[in-house]
Amino acid sequence: MSKNKKLLLVVNPISGGIDKAEIINFLQNKCEQEDRELSIYYTIGNTDEKPLREMIGNLQPERVIVIGGDGTIKLLAGIIKETSLPIGLLPAGSANGLAENLNLPPDLEGQVDIALGTHYVKLDCINVNGELCLHISDIGLNAELIKSYQEGNIRGKLGYLLHSIPTLIKSDFPFHFTIIIDGQVYQREGFLLAVANARKYGTGATINPGGKFNDGLFEVLLFKKFNIPQILKTFQEDVILSEDFLEIFPAKKASIKTTKPLPFQVDGEYFGEVQSVEAHVSTLKVRMAVPKDLAEN
Repeated sequence: MSKNKKLLLVVNPISGGIDKAEIINFLQNKCEQEDRELSIYYTIGNTDEKPLREMIGNLQPERVIVIGGDGTIKLLAGIIKETSLPIGLLPAGSANGLAENLNLPPDLEGQVDIALGTHYVKLDCINVNGELCLHISDIGLNAELIKSYQEGNIRGKLGYLLHSIPTLIKSDFPFHFTIIIDGQVYQREGFLLAVANARKYGTGATINPGGKFNDGLFEVLLFKKFNIPQILKTFQEDVILSEDFLEIFPAKKASIKTTKPLPFQVDGEYFGEVQSVEAHVSTLKVRMAVPKDLAEN
């Protein structure tokens, strides 16, 4: 264990619509047992970057623990991008996509042990229209669903479920996409196009079966037909999806154009409608605490 026992805990109090008190208390007790010094910062919205940056600079913690979802990790990653400061995740977001892909256990004790542990992986990051993407960005049906969810009042997976049927009914897919990778131009139609550094959505649906979060690449995923049996297969382990349903383009850089403005999201955050997306592998890597079997060290 590092001689520096200072930890910074960053808590998003509204993520996932759940009370964080039990998680915080458990972590505080664990830190007391291990003689660690724990400082806490509660996020408040769009003005967190400056005070968080100052707090990290003044505190000089040996790691940062996050209680929140993908958006909170993204905020923190942008702040510590020039350091090797590790991040431990205690998932408490709406879908927890990053936690799903890092194979974090469902129990709090196991999550805390990993967050405070010594096993790490350096995650690739994607720059998508100037936004940092750690997990999955997409255009089309899923982004449309996220928009409806964020406009509603019910958080968590129940919120996604309640908005899914109305979103499907009003959506006018298929959409037309022009994909440009390494000078090659592909004209395609589908209901969803994703830029993915990860294998799964937070729901557990595997949309990028061969994806690796530390291979220096991302995948452009084109979902062609709204095929319910194929969609259900994404929730199986070791899934093999039909090429008529999913087409995959590995890339380090990609340009995507649409014939009309479409909903666009990055790591679960809705960014309005766009007609073009530019994506490339960032030079930034994020050092995350992970289970031993995923660790690079």
